[in-house]
Amino acid sequence: MEGNRVLIFAGGNIDPKFLKDIRQDDMIIGADRGALFLVEHGISPDISVGDFDSVSPQELDHIKNNSKEIIACDAVNKDLTDTELAFDLAIERHAADIVMIGVLGSRLDHTLSNIQMMLRGMQHQINSAIWDTNNYVTLTGTSCEVEDRGYTYVSLLPLTPEVTGIHLEGFMYPLENATLKMGQSLAISNRLTDRKGTVRIESGLLLIIQSKD
Repeated sequence: MEGNRVLIFAGGNIDPKFLKDIRQDDMIIGADRGALFLVEHGISPDISVGDFDSVSPQELDHIKNNSKEIIACDAVNKDLTDTELAFDLAIERHAADIVMIGVLGSRLDHTLSNIQMMLRGMQHQINSAIWDTNNYVTLTGTSCEVEDRGYTYVSLLPLTPEVTGIHLEGFMYPLENATLKMGQSLAISNRLTDRKGTVRIESGLLLIIQSKD
């Protein structure tokens, strides 16, 4: 399964409709309670990983009985979140793309950690994204094609102190050779004017966030 897409299901809120997007050649990783979500919806994860401190002993047995592989770790002595453990596995299995589902929620620390995790994907030449009902988040250091995924807005936020040479094509509010600095809201709530748009930058790292209320 090397070089394929890896879907990571974590323990946040997940709409079952996302299961319809699973492809036959995807690798499926369930992180802690995300593994329970999968098996409860008839999906057998390729790997279930975590300390499983958010599931009952009966639920853990259900996960073990319906997963192709289990990687359990100690809840006290581990250094990584369950999502990062899953992300590391995806990197080790040479994923071409990683999509994280159920990783945005009420814990801002976990949310920011998961967003920053996409940096590690980029360092390994892996495309990564975060996907939920209200958001689709990607990261670019060069250029990115933005597809209309049914979200209302497209916002750009620098993940480095400065992003330069920003060019937008196919957007309601185009930019040409623009610069964004952390703390600026210049590129919030833009919109696509067609089914696809293009974002190009010359330096820095740029978050592309498609969102809706």
